[in-house]
Amino acid sequence: MDEQKRPVMRRPLSFVRRSNNLPPRRQRAWDAALGHELLDIPHGERDTAVADGFRIDWDAEFGRRAHRVLEIGTGSGEAVVHAAHQNPDTDFIAVEVYRPGVAQLASRLRREGLTNVRIACVDAVELIDKLMPRGTVDELWVFFPDPWHKTKHHKRRLVQEPFIDRVARLLPEGGLWRLATDWSGYAAQMRDLISADARFTNLHAGERSGEESPLTAVRHQGLEKQDPLDWDEALDEVGGWAPRFDGRVLTDFEAKAHEAGRRIFDLTFRREG
Repeated sequence: MDEQKRPVMRRPLSFVRRSNNLPPRRQRAWDAALGHELLDIPHGERDTAVADGFRIDWDAEFGRRAHRVLEIGTGSGEAVVHAAHQNPDTDFIAVEVYRPGVAQLASRLRREGLTNVRIACVDAVELIDKLMPRGTVDELWVFFPDPWHKTKHHKRRLVQEPFIDRVARLLPEGGLWRLATDWSGYAAQMRDLISADARFTNLHAGERSGEESPLTAVRHQGLEKQDPLDWDEALDEVGGWAPRFDGRVLTDFEAKAHEAGRRIFDLTFRREG
């Protein structure tokens, strides 16, 4: 096949863009925040891609070098706004591709006078690959990523081996990776994949296993609408689940998961040297 005609194999995206049309009020909030709370990032071939050659000096962007957190999948920003209020000495980079949610967050940041948050409306993988050399952030938060329930869609999950490689390049020695999900299959996948990588240590390895494991409860009680398993089959002997991260405010999304009877799985990993 002619080299110029060879099809390009695209990376499966971990998100689907919903309607991105902004009503006038949200558009005004977007325009007011662009270049301030909302990073003005030129896009590449997709509107969620980052243009080649573009760079950000993060210390200059925040006007300091403070402890820095990257949150992927910010939504409308409930968690990051709460964290920014509680931790004024920490800077936050919030990544979200849904434009109405970004505009809502930008408006709230301006209204509440929060200056330690910047929003990137781009694909998180593009942001990490093109704008974040190692040491840019000290912590990574991935809370409630899309679980892509159907087996045929599991390839679209964010936390896969290629993404783990990216995080290993991003975080400095001692950097923390915090994750949370309300779906047991994805929780087990994240735990097992990251734990198998020698560059990361599960800070709660072996904890909350057996009868105390939320995974055991989900399997045994059939909490995700699957048939309950016998006790021996349901038993999670690995554990490794972190206590709930007290820096994560209870969002509407998480509250709905509780109301639906789902369990929340927290994980915390440290980047080793």
